[in-house]
Amino acid sequence: MFGDMMQMMGKLKEAQKKVEDTKKRLDTVLVDASSSDDKLQVTLTANRTIKSITIADDLLEDKEQLEDYLVMTLNKAIEKATKINEAELASAAKDGMPNIPGMDMFK
Repeated sequence: MFGDMMQMMGKLKEAQKKVEDTKKRLDTVLVDASSSDDKLQVTLTANRTIKSITIADDLLEDKEQLEDYLVMTLNKAIEKATKINEAELASAAKDGMPNIPGMDMFK
């Protein structure tokens, strides 16, 4: 039984490392989103760090419109990045989990 426990602990450490490695890799995965008319483009990492924002010149003339565009496009990009992030981290955690009775929620 003690050997089984040590083996499970080893598997959990492997899973933790796999999740950490996945988090680092997600810093290199870029997610793009644009406004419907392409006047604003946003690029984030899958860890939801903003990398770039490109704004059409005519949007700079209308502060309120620019703010609306930023909110809509950033939310769209964050939603995409979050989906990728959650799927990748769940996969990494699931792959590394040992078979522990009662812990089949990750399967």
